[in-house]
Amino acid sequence: MTLPYQIRFDQIEWETPMIGVRQKYADRDGRRIRLVEYSKGMPPHWCEKGHCGYLISGKMEIEYADGTITYCQGDGIYIPDGPSHKHRGKVLSDKALVFFMEKI
Repeated sequence: MTLPYQIRFDQIEWETPMIGVRQKYADRDGRRIRLVEYSKGMPPHWCEKGHCGYLISGKMEIEYADGTITYCQGDGIYIPDGPSHKHRGKVLSDKALVFFMEKI
């Protein structure tokens, strides 16, 4: 059995779904595992899909409905489900690399 963190992301091509964002993703057991690279060129955006992640490198700020949290390398990130928990991401370093896991 292949566990989510054993996915070989080095064998998956990068996609560019929006300006300032590159990602690789694979689906496993009803979850999507994503490796996302954000840069300062990323426009402000909102995400309504719940997911948890781990900041591999860089520094980013996430604006939640009830406040803003700054994440640094090694921090775990949790973004709840639903539109009442919208957040906006802002990259503080040149790039931030995040490993996300989310419901499909």
